Formats: sequence, structure tokens, C-alpha cells
Amino acid sequence: MHLTVEQALNVFPLSEGKLVAGTAGRNRIVRSVNVMDAPDITDWIKEGEMLFTTAYLIKDHPQDATELLAKLNQRGSSGLGIKLGRFWDAIPDQLIAYADELGFPLIELPYQFTFSDQMSGLFKEELRRNTGVLQDIFDKQVRLMRMALKTDHITELFDSVADIIGFPMAIIGSRGQMVYNSSQVPDVELTSSWPWPQQQKWMKNKQWQAFRIPLMKQSRCTGFVLFFNPQLFLSTIEESLYLQAAELLSYQMNFNYEDYFELSVQKDFGVLIKRYLRNGMPIDKVVEYADRWELELFAGNYTCVLSDTTQAVAGQRIEKLEKLKSDFLSHTKLQELKGMHIVMEEGLLSVFPEIEGQTESSLESALNVCFASIQRESGDSPRAAVSARKKRPDQLFEGFDECRQTQRLATEWGVGQSITTFATMDLAIVFEHVSRDRMEAFCNRWLGGLVSKDPDYASEMLRTLETYLEQDGQLNETAKKLYIHRNTATYRIEKLSEILGVDFKKMNDLLRLKIAFLFRKLLINEQS
Repeated sequence: MHLTVEQALNVFPLSEGKLVAGTAGRNRIVRSVNVMDAPDITDWIKEGEMLFTTAYLIKDHPQDATELLAKLNQRGSSGLGIKLGRFWDAIPDQLIAYADELGFPLIELPYQFTFSDQMSGLFKEELRRNTGVLQDIFDKQVRLMRMALKTDHITELFDSVADIIGFPMAIIGSRGQMVYNSSQVPDVELTSSWPWPQQQKWMKNKQWQAFRIPLMKQSRCTGFVLFFNPQLFLSTIEESLYLQAAELLSYQMNFNYEDYFELSVQKDFGVLIKRYLRNGMPIDKVVEYADRWELELFAGNYTCVLSDTTQAVAGQRIEKLEKLKSDFLSHTKLQELKGMHIVMEEGLLSVFPEIEGQTESSLESALNVCFASIQRESGDSPRAAVSARKKRPDQLFEGFDECRQTQRLATEWGVGQSITTFATMDLAIVFEHVSRDRMEAFCNRWLGGLVSKDPDYASEMLRTLETYLEQDGQLNETAKKLYIHRNTATYRIEKLSEILGVDFKKMNDLLRLKIAFLFRKLLINEQS
């Protein structure tokens, strides 16, 4: 049963009674009706249950009646009906006052009708209503199925579904973009709390409420549909109709529409980029397509990223990369960077335009957050190689090649972090063909004076020197990274200058030491 107290009081013979107190609770939902036959009945009352009584158990103790009211309200009861004429001639004023205070419906039941008469009337009304709802839902389901067989334009599809459901509707894409909105609620107001969790939920405002359902393609959320229904509750059959409509919308959007960027741009644009990278198609064709669709990918600086998944076996690699692409497209942080993603043989190539206000670390930060989310959900551990910043469209191949080389060297060297930049590997690329003997000789020449010291001392000082070089000779940053005082870092650097016979103020000495550490790392990885 899903009547409000106010609706229940319009059903004969309960309509012969009257609401004497607690009018503020007239919209409480009546889910069932029970008869008070024991003093501890409040221990068994369920939420939404209305209680009928002759007042026999409370007739001699008005205080008990007040306590009963308090407990019923606490348990979420929908109201108390008292039949006068047998044990009470009138409902006590203090009980009426307390019911008004609680906003708890207190009903004077008609004496000439039995409890079963009144309960039967309510159940018949609920059956009548449900039959009507079922027929209405069935008719809507038939219309939905007929409409699903048509190949209307996507906007006509949305209009048709909203018309069949009988309420306004809004559809929001996977990036939070408004795809369709037939309600009077402004787009900005609807998406103010974006992003949303992938679950069914009521969205409520003082002026409106909507039942929100995620649109799923396999395990990926491709958007949300909002049904603006002013009813206080949805029956199970009504909720199932909304779910059916959501499934139809999801299928049609993924089949005919999916997402503007996913099909209309990402797919075609990806084919062009592949042709440019593989077959030497002029870059002008790629730029022309981007301009036609108002894509600002090459309007300024941009960065290439080549991502891969570490757990993909040969037969499942493309499938894994497609899943990685889906994760990129649906991840809020990466969506904000407005990148394009193309599945290649080498991995998932992404091109991210430089956005105003974006810092150098924004891209790496977004990738790290996305990778951490993927690892939590699937246990997979994606890795990415990031190119240097590019300024012209014709540098796209250069960016792609930098990613490939960075990816290869990171694998060969056993780099531990999930994101490796070209800037950290460019020297390795320059010197990767230097012989092992020359590397060893160079390391001995510039680091030998330190390596020959006590192992523990040498290890600590090598770590200090490597950190100092990584921080571009900034003592404050070096101290922070090593969790030591600045004076300690200063002392160690001065000592290293003495041991190694170098001047840290000279760029050539710093470069030689950086190369020595590069060779040292490569030699260690070869040994392992």
C-alpha cells in the first residue's frame, strides 16, 4: 500500500472519520494497517504502518496514550486511528495537542464501521490504483518497444521517451555536458553537484525533484537520465519502467549516438592521426578536420602521452587498451584536460592541448589519480610515457616518437614509477649506444672517489648527490626530499665537492655528474 494519509481519508468508509490532529503529517505514506491488540505493540510497528484502536488498553491512563503516540512517531508510523463510543467518548485534549506538536496524524474513526470494513476499503482502493498503474505502465512499455524499433534522430528519440513517460526528462553525458533537457530547470542548476556516483538516486530541490539513473554501457557509465516526477514515491512497477526507459536510452545512445566526442570525433579523428603517423598523410588534413569540428587540439601547445597496461596478454591487448580508453573518457580529471585518445599498436596514444591555467603537473596529477582508480577497481597497473611540450601540429610525430622511446627505455631500465617523462629520459636516449666499458670508465672517473668509501657512507652520500641533481642544485628542495635540515644538506654537498673534486657552481661538472648517474643506473639494470 502506498497511499498518503490524506488520500486514505478520502476512501470509504474511512472517509466517514476525520483528522482531528497532526495535519502537518497528512502526507505520510500508509504502507500497511494494523490493529492494537497488545500493550507492547509499538515494539513491532513498522515504518509507514497505521494503527487502529478502540482505546481499550489506554482508556484509564491518558499518560499511556501520550507515550504511545511518542513511540509510534519514533517508529515512523503513519498515524493512529481511534474508534470512539466504546471506551472513550472523546479524544483527550492533551493527546490532540501532543499530536499537533509532533505533526502526527490522529484520526477519529467512524463508529458504525468495523476495523475490517475500513481496512478492506483501503486495500480495495490500493488494488484499484495498482491495476490502473499496471495498465498504464503496460501501455507505456508497449509504446517504448515500438519506438525502440524506429530509427528516429536522437533528439526525436529523447522527445518520444519523455512523452511516453509523461514527465520532463534530462540527459547528461559522461563528462557532465547537458545532452537534452525538457524540464524548466536550468542546465547549470542540474549539474551543479557533478560528478555523481553511479547509482540510482532521488535528486531533490525546493522547486523540483528528479529520479536519477545512470546510463551504462557494460561496466562503464556513459551518462545519466533524470525523470522529473513530482510524486512523493515510486511504486516498484513505476521504478522498473524508468529503468527500462534508461536501458533503452543507453542502448540507443551507445548505438546511434554514444557520445559526441566518442563517435563523431574520436573515432574519425583517430583514423586520421593513425594515417598521419603510419602512412605519412599530410598533417594539414588532420588540422583541417580539427578546425572543422572546432577542436582546439593544435591551437596552442600540446603534449602526447602513450599509455599501456602491464597485465595484457597478447590476445587481449587491444581489448585492454579499449578499456583503458573508456576509463580515460569517463574519468572526470582527464575529461577536464580535453584530450583525444587513439588505440595504437604501441598503446593508447593521447593528445592533450595545453589549457589556460593548467600547470605543468596537472597532466601527471590527473593521470596518477586515474591510474590509482583503475588499480583499485581492476587490479591493473597502467603506465604512461609523456612527451615534451610541442608547439606546432607538424611536431605530432615527434611527440609520438618521444613517447615510444621513453616507453621502451623505461621498460629496459626497469623504471618503477607509473609515469615517465621524456625530459627524464632524453639523456638516456642520447647515450644509449655508448659501450658498457666506456660507461664504467666514465662512472669510475667521476664517482669512483665516493664509491670507494665505506658502503653505508657512500650509499647515503650518493643518494644525497642524486637528489641534489634531480632538484637542479636547489638545496632547500634537496633537504625537503631527503627530510634533513638545510645545513645538513649544505655540509654534505660541500663534502661531496671535496671528495669528487668538482665545482657544483660549474654547469659542466653538474652535467658530467648527471651523465655518470645515468650510466650507473643503466649498468645496475643490466646486471639485474
